[in-house]
Amino acid sequence: MPAVLLKEFRLKRNIVLEEFEGPVIGEKKAPVPLPEETMQERKDRILQKMKEENLDTLLVYEDLEHGSNFEYLTGFLTRFEEALLVLHKDGKAFLLLGNENMKMVSHSRIKAEGIHVPFFSLPNQPMEDEKKFTEYLQEAGLQSGSHVGIIGWKMFTGCKTDPGTMFEIPYYIVEAVREITAEITNRSDLFIGGSRGIRTVNNAEEIAHYEYGAALAGSCMHHAVDQIEEGRTEMEIAGCLCADGQPHSVITIAATGKRFEKANLYPTDKKIRLQDCVSLTTGYKGGLSSRAGYAVRKKEELPGQTYDYIEKLAAPYFGAVVEWLESIKTGMTGGELYQKIEEVLPKETYHWSLNPGHMTADEEWMSSPIYKDSEEILKSGMILQIDIIPSLQGYGGCGCESTVALADQKLQEEIREKNPELFLRFMKRREYMEKVLHIRLSEEILLMSDTVAYYRPFFLNKKLAFRVREE
Repeated sequence: MPAVLLKEFRLKRNIVLEEFEGPVIGEKKAPVPLPEETMQERKDRILQKMKEENLDTLLVYEDLEHGSNFEYLTGFLTRFEEALLVLHKDGKAFLLLGNENMKMVSHSRIKAEGIHVPFFSLPNQPMEDEKKFTEYLQEAGLQSGSHVGIIGWKMFTGCKTDPGTMFEIPYYIVEAVREITAEITNRSDLFIGGSRGIRTVNNAEEIAHYEYGAALAGSCMHHAVDQIEEGRTEMEIAGCLCADGQPHSVITIAATGKRFEKANLYPTDKKIRLQDCVSLTTGYKGGLSSRAGYAVRKKEELPGQTYDYIEKLAAPYFGAVVEWLESIKTGMTGGELYQKIEEVLPKETYHWSLNPGHMTADEEWMSSPIYKDSEEILKSGMILQIDIIPSLQGYGGCGCESTVALADQKLQEEIREKNPELFLRFMKRREYMEKVLHIRLSEEILLMSDTVAYYRPFFLNKKLAFRVREE
């Protein structure tokens, strides 16, 4: 296929769709646990933030869907129960846990005293040790007049209402805190806020920890796309998107044809047919991989009304991915990156509505410094996901989401010293990106999987992929 020249748009590089060899997928690695020094560093950093913000106590809420801030300090999730971490400015910590998680007190990555709270257990389980919730909080050291920060999982950035007065944790907890002290504010920003959140910047050990999941997502996705054939079912392909018993950070998507029939979100026994739209997504701690395109081998097999899918949608989209990768660097604002995507893939034309990129870690979407007029600075140690989702009526979707990290020279040297095998993987991925895909990266970018920007929009063709025309 000849170069796709997009004169009507402002792409800085010419995009081609042609046959070439895909990336070499590395061997699976084992999960990388975080050392005690990193866990202590995490605690020290939040205690320093508490001091700077004049906070006496933080209450970090957790349930399975919203537990990453809790897990960041404790190292665990409570699976099907709720929990509360109470952390005081002197470093003393309490874990308020339900029936089936009291055993985790001795395994917590930070030293903490356990308090049994049966309210956090499953429905109809025994309510032994039941007290008023205020009594549990007082047992955990909460005092009248204390300045308390509530940590849930949202910051309500951009809301007209004062975000410090909005709480997304259960009402009965907030009510009990207010019975003890009126000095209560939402301070989730201390964990996930792009400009100040302690979780937004990772050290060398954390980069290695999260690279495992990001790389696993990429290799699973590559395998799944390779397995797409006419007559195979969504469930068969979805099986390729699961690996090693690792927990997913998002619902696995393996969808062919019309989606959301009877409100269903999950893979079924529906078979892939020629000309179907196909969407795939898988994610683990550290990163997500997503691909979308058509079950065809060549342009001539596209449904009649979508004959110009490549020129109209997929190629401009891939050009925006290239622009994202070639532009992102430390020191730039999120607003600058947002504007670059707006210039090459105008929102008014391509109808994307979410942030064109966000931070990721234990959860798939932590928060995003990339939004219109954002003055939040992109920093070394941030892990970010490409997340541009265009939509044109009458056309199937396109997608090539993957994960990168920003690392200045100092951080890269630390990675090379502490984990030379990981550093070598980063360099091999960069070599493929630059020599085969012809995408010019900043020296600060580390590719968190083998498949970043490798995109085959015709899923039945195992060689035809996008890249930049070599100059």
